[in-house]
Amino acid sequence: MKLLGAALLFAAALVSGQDAPFWTYKCEQDGICYKQRFGQGTTQIQSLAVCKMFCDAYAALWPRPTGAISLTKTLVFVDPLKIRLTSKTSKEGKYNTLVANLEQYVKSIIESQNRPQTGVVSQSSDKSARAAKRELDIVLNVADPNVVRPGLSVDESYTLKVITNSAETEPIHAEVTANNIFGARHGVETLLQLVVWSDLDNSLVMPIEVNLSDAPVYKHRGFLLDTARNYFSIESIKRTIDAMAQVKLNAFHWHITDSHSFPFVVSTKPELHKLGAYTPEKIYTHDAIRDVVEYARVRGVQVIPEFDAPAHVGEGWQFGDADNLTVCVGQEPWTSYCVEPPCGQLNPLKDGVYEILSLIYKDMLSVFDSEVFHFGGDEVNLNCWNSSAAVTDLMAQQGYGRSDSEFLRLWSDFQERALTELTKANNGTRLPGILWTSHLTESGKVSKYLDSGNYIIQVWTTGKDQVIAELLRAGFKVILSNYDALYFDCGYGAWVGTGNNWCSPYIGWQKVYENRPKKILEDLGVSQYADLVLGSEAALWSEQVDEQALDGKVWPRAAALAERLWSDPDEDWKQANMRMINVRERLVSRGVMADALQPEWCLQNDDKCKLYS
Repeated sequence: MKLLGAALLFAAALVSGQDAPFWTYKCEQDGICYKQRFGQGTTQIQSLAVCKMFCDAYAALWPRPTGAISLTKTLVFVDPLKIRLTSKTSKEGKYNTLVANLEQYVKSIIESQNRPQTGVVSQSSDKSARAAKRELDIVLNVADPNVVRPGLSVDESYTLKVITNSAETEPIHAEVTANNIFGARHGVETLLQLVVWSDLDNSLVMPIEVNLSDAPVYKHRGFLLDTARNYFSIESIKRTIDAMAQVKLNAFHWHITDSHSFPFVVSTKPELHKLGAYTPEKIYTHDAIRDVVEYARVRGVQVIPEFDAPAHVGEGWQFGDADNLTVCVGQEPWTSYCVEPPCGQLNPLKDGVYEILSLIYKDMLSVFDSEVFHFGGDEVNLNCWNSSAAVTDLMAQQGYGRSDSEFLRLWSDFQERALTELTKANNGTRLPGILWTSHLTESGKVSKYLDSGNYIIQVWTTGKDQVIAELLRAGFKVILSNYDALYFDCGYGAWVGTGNNWCSPYIGWQKVYENRPKKILEDLGVSQYADLVLGSEAALWSEQVDEQALDGKVWPRAAALAERLWSDPDEDWKQANMRMINVRERLVSRGVMADALQPEWCLQNDDKCKLYS
């Protein structure tokens, strides 16, 4: 049997006795697949998935590659039961484990895609159809097997080359070349996107030849999940990381505690989770977290822990009431002491606070393998401290005044002591810290309280905030999480009071896609500092969401962020619209319950669902 051209793809199905289709698809010069009635003007038989892949070189790929790309318009059947992944490089320990786990990941993705509408794995009984399917042999060519931790310092570039010999007994040969396992992993992800299900012949197919090179524009491509307002199971977190890997997001920011709950198990201070978890079962043990970290590592995702302080504490800290380690916990009216109920802040003048922080940091560093640490550090209510005698009495004893500037100095001193405790917990090695924008980074104060050599600043205010420019001029590296484009909890009803929540309206994927870091800097007049922008991060704060609604609130919107940060194309969202619909379909096929963006009719009629100016 010869290699199959796209126009002949249905031949094997006709041999096995399947009826000719009612509909077929034809690629026109405008790059659109047009739905046509078979036998009425065309006898070309082509599935929608195959037509889309070849009508536009980028159609099946998300994010779109940044380098040159070449796909042949000839197909070969893939045998889903004969997938192999090996590495030319071998190194005992974590590298070889990563390669083995990556092979299992590839097989699981192939299996998920090899499912006809009946839900049964396709294993055709027709001998000729089975013989046509080829083994897929994926080979990794990795230069440095010592790089086994994803992160900002990792080179994620890769090249992908697919060659298929004309002899039908020979396997499809795919080689991914990269400097490290994580670049290679991205190349494998791209390859998997080129293996598509053709419903016309009940088989997986892919191009016989592929050549492409690729590398991301931004180093930090992240998503934040708040698991403290509402609890999320490990299974739902892993599903989120699966989806992130599929679109090459590389940083899972885990906001694991808050004033509402303390589900993180601190082995040397179990009172924290015993008092602070919603139930004894709703906790994150060390083993569970390590499992998530290793699961994410195989998928090229760094898991970044956040312990938010000195605000956003409360539940779990009741053991310290007698020592005044916390203040304002549960105090009413909450509007006077915090941004949302329940209130709570650490007492920054109690040495016992730093003893507990040391225990928390040691446990976090023992289970998270991250090259950075997030201190949180936002939304401190100065009135909380100012109205607490447990704080103000000690301030007077230690020479602090009661002005706002003195409270900011107190806050800054807390942050430096927290950084010292983290460094001690890390055996004397200083980790870069991440902080949210706050009163400490307000206009005119950017360099007064914080050292740009110690902290990366994550911006949550709008993309027009002049503080972004001040931070960059002061030499701070920044991560953009401007709420007007990247807060995925916006646009729902208020959870205290009536009306909509504070950051409404809802943010569509188009706005996420159009949130360009380069444009933000250009509008602020600081384009020359582009190298200090590490990337961006979408956030899902969980006051109004738990795992039951997780997928739909995040996906496919987070995919829009992924392409903006990996590819940063010059074109606007309109050129990505049809591809975004395809991405959503792929996420769903792989078990992610992503929101629908359009009627399915639009998927089958690419040219019809658009506005005309």
